[in-house]
Amino acid sequence: MRKLYSEALENIHGDPLLSTPTTEYFTQWLKIKKVENAPATWKNYRGVVNRFLDAIEDKDLSFITVNDLINHRDNLAEKLTITTTNNHLAILSIAFQDALRNERIESNPAALVRRIKRKGGTTNIRRAFTLPELKKILDVANNEWVGIILTGLYTGQRLGDIVSLTWDNVDVRREEISLTTIKTGRRILLPIHSALLVHFLTLPAPDNSDTPVFPDAYAIVKRQLGRTSTLSNQFRSILVSAGLAPPRSGMAEREGRAGKHRGNPLSFHCLRHTATSLFKNVGVGEAVARDIIGHDSKAISDNYTHIDDDAKRNAVNTLPDINES
Repeated sequence: MRKLYSEALENIHGDPLLSTPTTEYFTQWLKIKKVENAPATWKNYRGVVNRFLDAIEDKDLSFITVNDLINHRDNLAEKLTITTTNNHLAILSIAFQDALRNERIESNPAALVRRIKRKGGTTNIRRAFTLPELKKILDVANNEWVGIILTGLYTGQRLGDIVSLTWDNVDVRREEISLTTIKTGRRILLPIHSALLVHFLTLPAPDNSDTPVFPDAYAIVKRQLGRTSTLSNQFRSILVSAGLAPPRSGMAEREGRAGKHRGNPLSFHCLRHTATSLFKNVGVGEAVARDIIGHDSKAISDNYTHIDDDAKRNAVNTLPDINES
């Protein structure tokens, strides 16, 4: 019907209904995202898009249906983990939402596709570390990883942002960390907790301000164009040494014939959950906690709420000292 309507419009007015081949749209979308995102993020987008384009025929973007995306989701789930499959859907939904915003389509079909849940109806949710677990981890980690873990615990920041810190970002005199997050481009100013400050003061004096705070991890991430998978595997090894994760054993670590990795309830990202939980446990307000951790908050944006630096410092200072617990 759309094709006939377009031909009728062209016969009457000389202009057809706006048409956008799917491959053409996603090619242009990737070019835009390459400018807007970090290399590792863009590479992830490209992989998702290429897999989607391989799975469907190159028809007009407006002809992509919810059923097309459901079929794509189910095919992905046969080969990938549930988390990765849902991540593919999320990225495709961003692309279709941009098309909707630019009036290329009339609705976002990806937004209507349900995310996959694990058996029993529960999603793969990471949990927070307990303080005794954190002490076990710190006991077996080397000095650089102790610093990375303490920074994750007391700032709630992502692994990539933490290991990208240079001494230009860390002001021990003012007891502040300033950074721009890789994922969202958000500028954050964070007070340094006393336990983290003590650790920073034990580190060798930097040669200059652009010296990495965590040089070994920094070198790995730069060499791998922003990817943190090697560091995540190193952290997994720390968990194994601390008795908090089973050692990997080849096929025993995978599920089924498709070779999907089993979900692991503990990862470095759990430190982000831990920081959030600690703030809630000591009664820090949600707006302050969100501002420190860096979670987006519609309420804060809508009301133009400004979080005072003293409020953030007071909040950070209420967190327990892991070395004394």
